[in-house]
Parts: sequence; structure tokens; C-alpha cells
Amino acid sequence: MEGTPAMAQIPKDKRALIAIDLGAESCRVSLLRWKEDDAVITLIHRFANAPRETGDGLRWDLGLIEAGLDYGLRRCASTAIEGVRSIAVDGWAVDYVRIGANGRALHDPYCYRDERTIQSERLLHRRISPERLRELTGVQLLRINTLYQLFADIAEGSPSGQQWLNVPEYILSRLGGTQVAELTNATHTQMVGLRDRKWCKEIFDAATLDPACAPQIVPPGTVLGRLSGPLAELSAFRDTILMVPACHDTASAIAGIPAEGDDWAYISAGTWSLVGTLLEHPRNGPEARVENFTNLGAIGNRICFHKNVNGMWMLGQCIKNWSEDGVTWAVQDLVKAAEKLSPPRRLLEIDHPDFLLAGRITERIKKHLHNNDHYALNTDPENAPVVANLIFHSMAARYAQVLQRVAFHSGKDLKRLFVVGGASQNEFLNRLTEEVTGLKVFRGSVESSTVGNFATQMASLESPVDPVTGVSAEQVSRWARLLVNRTSMGPINP
Repeated sequence: MEGTPAMAQIPKDKRALIAIDLGAESCRVSLLRWKEDDAVITLIHRFANAPRETGDGLRWDLGLIEAGLDYGLRRCASTAIEGVRSIAVDGWAVDYVRIGANGRALHDPYCYRDERTIQSERLLHRRISPERLRELTGVQLLRINTLYQLFADIAEGSPSGQQWLNVPEYILSRLGGTQVAELTNATHTQMVGLRDRKWCKEIFDAATLDPACAPQIVPPGTVLGRLSGPLAELSAFRDTILMVPACHDTASAIAGIPAEGDDWAYISAGTWSLVGTLLEHPRNGPEARVENFTNLGAIGNRICFHKNVNGMWMLGQCIKNWSEDGVTWAVQDLVKAAEKLSPPRRLLEIDHPDFLLAGRITERIKKHLHNNDHYALNTDPENAPVVANLIFHSMAARYAQVLQRVAFHSGKDLKRLFVVGGASQNEFLNRLTEEVTGLKVFRGSVESSTVGNFATQMASLESPVDPVTGVSAEQVSRWARLLVNRTSMGPINP
């Protein structure tokens, strides 16, 4: 990395910023403060998040999320005596909240892993073909996408006139912001046209969805108004604005990689692993469609061209299964134990549909190996390091396969690979990935989504935001470099 570029000037307004990052396993509230000319990012509050089985499906506990955020924001207010200039929210994509006329949630939102979309995907494809959906949107076909969830609502008899907001944008609306769909998050619904970046009428018609219930699409960096409600009565929040960063946490995480040049790829590693590269223009040719690559919105009207690979969620599900059997394993202990083992005799087809479903995944692994390779594997808790070793090697091998195709489709001569997100701390997996891909692996920020969130806020506050493309990708990258290299979050030094 080069030194801090000239355009990333320290702001004259030294009030704090807040970034909220909603994760499928934990949510975080972080505070950026200026100490002299240094930006210091502090994680103020982290709390666990997980969907829960209810009598009406797998749902998120919205009350728990809102209570955790309220607590974190109040702690920020008591810490940042200089005041808070802005708040922005990013989070996992595809899930949404149905809202009433008063703007409040009508019920807890479904989790994307709920199995109701198995049927809705099949039914919708009778109305509009998968090939046509790909042609219109450029988005990879995943039954978790918002489109299939909304269509499931229709199939279940939900009223057609109910408004909806994706989860990060809903949180911003509850804080006082206008109701919108931020572009990077909207593209992940599979309902936005690839070329015009607008809601696609053909898709809405096929799914019998009411376009009037969809929020207005706005680009990242758009200001949504001022914080209101009880929090606004706190002195630190009396003049705080609300804005959308890249609300899709992956787009924020990629914005948090201040890499220069065009020879690098990324893995945003967490519950999912998103493996790809940034493009100026989409790639949606026949081969990209067959291989189910996606073209999602990125900062500066660019494209996150990547593919979902099953991530650390799979190991997390194994750990959950083992705990139900009375044995507790920590991820870091499994990593250390797996690192001492020889490579496995067989690899898993890590993206097999069976491994995307919750529940007894250890049994699914055993069955998968037996059915495909006639290979018996003990998946009991005492053999957990062997299972973890199998998962890590299988993930690295899958990364290599996907990255080869990324290079082919993008035409890039890839030399570097940036791994960001919580799973970037798995140095064993990083080493395996470097070995099988032949790329130089750099570990980026664990909290890259937060870095990208803050960088987008700074770019928006620094210059007027283009109403079509949003904040400048170059400005966001400059701020990301400053924040990564000059804060307590640690440097990236390729």
C-alpha cells in the first residue's frame, strides 16, 4: 500500500461516526472518533444474533436486534461527548421486514434459510424461467433471494399491499430515515434489471408482486434524514444524520479493501464465503450464467462479480450438533487441531444443496460421503478435528475452482487475494487457500464491512453524492486506506 493519499483529508468537523453492521451470527455497533489527526474505531457493542424456530417458520428476533442496537447507540452517545455526525447501517442481504402504515414491523422477518422457498422457487420457475431471470438480472439463482421469499408470501396468502424493506434499510427507517432500498442491497433481491438498475416490471408481473410496495432505490452514500425519536433527545444525537452505506455487508466489506490495481480478487469470509472480483461492467454471458456467477451492485456503480461458497456456517452447524451431543468445541481449537492432521482422503462437494440446510449437518456429511464415494467417516464429537480438517480442505479446493473461473470471466491476470471478514482469522485456511490457488493471500480487516461503512460515510460527508451512482469509488478507497492503516483495526500491507 502507498501512504495516505492527499484527498483523504482529516475533516474539520471532528464529530464521531457510528457504523452498525448486522450479521447473521452477531451484530456490531462501532464508533469512529478523531484523536488529533488519527481515526480510532472502537467496537462499542457486539451481541449474538441467530434465527429461531417458531410455529410459523424460521425467523429473526427483531425485538432482540433493535434492543441490542438501542443499547449500543446509547453507549456511543455517552462516549462521544463531541457529538455524532452520522449513522449508517449495513447487514446481510435478501431478508426483509413487512411494515404497516405506521412504519413498524408487522411480524418478525423470515430467515433466508427457512425451507418455504424450496417450493416457492419451483413454482416461480413455472411462471418465469431461471434462464430469463438470469438474463434480466445477472444475479445468481439462489432460493434464498428476496424474490423467492416474497413469492412464498404470495403463495401463503399474505396481503399483496404490504410494504417491505430489507433489514438494514428497515433499521434506518426506524431511526427516522426515509424508506428506501439501497442499490447494492436491492440488486441481491433478484428483482433489479442488470442494465438500468431499476425494479424489473417483468419479474414483478411474473411473481404477482405489487411494485407500489417496493421502496425507492437509492445509491450508497444517500442521506435519509435526521435521527428522530427518543435517541434524538440525547445531546450527542441532536444533529445526527442517517445515511445508507453499501447496505449489503459484502459490498461494504469489499469497499473496505483499499487495494490498487486490477490483479486482485477477494473472499469475504464469514457465514458465507463470497469469492470474486470487482468489475466496471457486468459479465452475464452464457458461461457465467451456467456457472451461476452473480453481478451485484458495488460502490461507485461497479460490480461485485462473485459466487457464493458455503462458508464457516457449515463448521458452526457441526459445532452446534456436537454441543447437542454434550461436547463443546471452539473454532480456534478445531483450527489448531486440524492443522496437525494430514490432508483428507476425500473432499466434500462443499456447495451441495444438502449442506445449505440447517439441522444435523454431521449426519448429512456422513451420508454425502457414503453416497458419493462409499467412504465412511466418523462424524462423532471425538472426531471433530478430522471433520474440521475435511471442511477446510474442501473450502480451499472450492475457492481455487471458483477463482480460476473468476479469472476466465473477468479476463484478469490475478496475482493477489484479499480475505476479509471474521473467517479471515483462520490462518490455516488462508495457508491452504494460498497453496491451492497459487495467489498471494493477504488478510484484510476482520471488520472490513465496518471499515467500508465508515469510508462511505466519510466520502458522502466530504463531497456531494451523485444521485445515480452515489459516492465515488476512488474517494471511498482513499478513506478505507486511511482507516485501515491509521486506526486500531490494524494495517493491510501487501
